[in-house]
Amino acid sequence: MDCATLLAARTGNMTVSAIRELLKVVSQPGMISLAGGIPAPESFPLELLEHLYRTVLEKHGAAALQYGASEGFTPFRQALVGHLEPLGIRVIAEDILTSSGSQGMLDALGMVLLSKGDKVAVESPTYLGALQAFAPYEPRYLTIETDEDGLVPEALEAALRRESVKFLYLVPTFQNPTGRTLSLERRTAVADLIRRHDVLLVEDDPYSALRYRGDPLPSLKSLAPEQVVYLGTLSKVLAPGLRVGYCVAPQSLRKWLVIAKQGIDLHTGSLSQALAAEYLSGGHLQKHLPTIISLYRPRQEAMLEALERFFPPGFRWSRPQGGMFIWAEGPPGLDMTEVYPWAVARNVAFVPGRYFYAEPDRGIETLRLNYTMADEKSLARAIAILGEVLAA
Repeated sequence: MDCATLLAARTGNMTVSAIRELLKVVSQPGMISLAGGIPAPESFPLELLEHLYRTVLEKHGAAALQYGASEGFTPFRQALVGHLEPLGIRVIAEDILTSSGSQGMLDALGMVLLSKGDKVAVESPTYLGALQAFAPYEPRYLTIETDEDGLVPEALEAALRRESVKFLYLVPTFQNPTGRTLSLERRTAVADLIRRHDVLLVEDDPYSALRYRGDPLPSLKSLAPEQVVYLGTLSKVLAPGLRVGYCVAPQSLRKWLVIAKQGIDLHTGSLSQALAAEYLSGGHLQKHLPTIISLYRPRQEAMLEALERFFPPGFRWSRPQGGMFIWAEGPPGLDMTEVYPWAVARNVAFVPGRYFYAEPDRGIETLRLNYTMADEKSLARAIAILGEVLAA
């Protein structure tokens, strides 16, 4: 049977993840991957997880293995209340929804908010996974200018005056792909703009806990509570395989997200949520986070030092205070998709930056570099090789 004749029209807007296709080369022997946004396996608290599994089964028994409420596992939602407070997000457990990673909630938001042709404002560049989640619902993207400090509020204001926008999607802290962080001044300006123009903002925040330098910044949710949907995840600070995310949305939107989730997956895995609840309520995140940061900080520093030493003239790159990525830009016209196979031939993988733009003709001279999956010596060697390839 030729099932291709049965496909819905929306599949024409669904594409294979360029990054996941690129990551297939990572398993090749000797490959140093600077490509994935993947936590280091050595950052996973394996011994602690064995203890948490026992605790969960002793405390919750079969309930941790049973179907659960679409809104989420109550002890996990209760634990998230205290977890969100340092970000300035003051809620009760009933305000929080859980999801299969934050990616699951991006799909739900697209389902309940987007009709064909609706405009979604995004940073340029932006997170590829968000573009993939929204694409089946056939939006039009309104790209907003960014610089070294992230989204430019003046560009956002001009766009909001000119266009009717269904929502604005941002990763304001240690952004994927650039690593940039929106300053407090710009956060305040953005919060003011979305209030004045009555625009919904989706704040995706997977990386803010991974801060190596500088002071934490308040969430956009804390600055404009009624205008912001806040998305969080434990994928970067516990384990991505558990697929545990969460969402705080305005009440008028929350019930529709629950209805969408009932059709998508019924509920997020009860066992994963129970483990996450014990991880947070037992204070284990605060104890384990310094271990993760002590692993990633020297890796980031090693990559930055290697970039200074080995990259050819004409390149510049971000210098994030945390997160998992460094964004590099080369001379105009240098196409990183053509550079990529030459780097892979020498056992170094990266992601060409063009995949992070809503406009297909943007960003050919950019590349995203990840430093969490290799040790310092390997990172230095990979950047040295990549520098040679770029120079050639």
